[in-house]
Amino acid sequence: MSATYEIERIIELSRESDEIWVVYDGECPFCSRYVLLYKLRDRGQRVHLIDARSSHPIVGEIRSRSLDLDEGMVVRWRGRYHHGADAMHLLTILAGDRSIFNQVNRALFSRPQIARALYPVLVGARKLILRLLGRKLIGEV
Repeated sequence: MSATYEIERIIELSRESDEIWVVYDGECPFCSRYVLLYKLRDRGQRVHLIDARSSHPIVGEIRSRSLDLDEGMVVRWRGRYHHGADAMHLLTILAGDRSIFNQVNRALFSRPQIARALYPVLVGARKLILRLLGRKLIGEV
């Protein structure tokens, strides 16, 4: 299946359901800016941004599925949970490309293989920044 076909298929499916749940680390300055910069709402989706450090029920659902929030954000869309690089890839496709930020993300993360290669670097940078800022990882709270 080509990347173009996959993108078109995901966009088509996104029109059927307008709710996206993005669970991210609210203590991480990169994570917080990243989710705020995304223009998901431009395409009509209802977006719920949830801090992974909160007591929101979806955080409990994610933990019960053994998805490590210190190793990546989670996106729930159409009843499925996408973690880490897969979540980044999905957000990239759903966001469209109207803004420069979204265009850069699409260039970097629209291909799952590239997303999987780059995502661990982002996770490592997040952990380093949290340590430098004196903040704990989610699992340490």
